[in-house]
Amino acid sequence: MLIGAHVSNAGGLSRAVERGVERGCDAIQIFNQSPRMWRPTAYSDDDFAEFRAAMKASSIKAVIIHAVYLLNCATEDPDMREKTLASLIQSLRVGAGIGALGVVLHPGSAKKGEVANAIERAGKVIKEALAESGGCDLHLEDTAGAGGTLGRSFEEVAALLESAGGEKRLGVCLDSCHLFASGYDVRTRDGLHETLDEFDGTVGLERLGSLHVNDSAVSLGSARDRHAIMGQGELGEKGCAVFLSEPRFEQLPCVVETGRDGGAPAADDVALAKKLRTRGNAARRRVKKSR
Repeated sequence: MLIGAHVSNAGGLSRAVERGVERGCDAIQIFNQSPRMWRPTAYSDDDFAEFRAAMKASSIKAVIIHAVYLLNCATEDPDMREKTLASLIQSLRVGAGIGALGVVLHPGSAKKGEVANAIERAGKVIKEALAESGGCDLHLEDTAGAGGTLGRSFEEVAALLESAGGEKRLGVCLDSCHLFASGYDVRTRDGLHETLDEFDGTVGLERLGSLHVNDSAVSLGSARDRHAIMGQGELGEKGCAVFLSEPRFEQLPCVVETGRDGGAPAADDVALAKKLRTRGNAARRRVKKSR
């Protein structure tokens, strides 16, 4: 597993690589622009080349981009749809420019409308964005389920993929907090095993492209997206260790999004994630040996 953190690229794209190295990251996640503004950041080919060179010179193995929070691919509003499409295309183009493994996207919300119709609308936007950009995959992130958000179940994730035409560049990002909040008990090895078996049967493990490791401040099935500091929520250190040491997650980038001070992850947060992975692997070996 490539454990890392969401880092800032303030001051230039390549600064994100520096910050990732400072935090001991094997992978990093960045925003390609301000996450709460529509105005895109203008990058040049030189910016992309500088970032690629910094990555090559570092120990970081993967970078993913998180699309901005304002997007709603399922919107019924024509103006919002246009803005969403343009922003998503921009994220994918930046991803191609820097050699990102993928762009992580919250698929959108049905609001108070019919979920099936919202999934159809979202699929059309996603398919169009992929057609207008090239070279970078798109990872649909599962959601906690609040406010009509799409992707609260593996069935909805599968429906979104199908609605978008099942494009080869489409993948999935699984978030431990979102899984737990939407009713998948991933705190134990058996629970995570059952969850991934269900994911494989409904979506397909070959679609899994990236991971977020976040603890949950709310209870199982609460349908609320409330991250907690790793090890201090409902999953706890044991649950996070289970998630981080899952064999089927090997080689995937796994990003810490919440820091111990409640802000951006720091070196200590990445170190804790790696420590918990080691602890989880040791526990798994003990169980296997006892059998």
